[in-house]
Amino acid sequence: MVKKVGPARGFGARYGVSVRRRWVSIVAEMRKKHTCPKCGFKAVRRESIGIWICRKCGLRFAGGAYTPTTKIGATAEHSTKGT
Repeated sequence: MVKKVGPARGFGARYGVSVRRRWVSIVAEMRKKHTCPKCGFKAVRRESIGIWICRKCGLRFAGGAYTPTTKIGATAEHSTKGT
């Protein structure tokens, strides 16, 4: 008997193994603690879709759905700091 564990446990044998593996990697990245852009502590958690909050300093900011920063946001921040 194979035991279904992790974030994809509710999927069972459905949707295919590649989709379940991708879901596990996305959810694992989302649930880990991220570094706060203001205080630098690893205390940022997702509050809801796109809303991230630092549990140390209380900073609330908008980010990606599954990560606090997106590639587009990082590119925009990099280009604005250069000028």
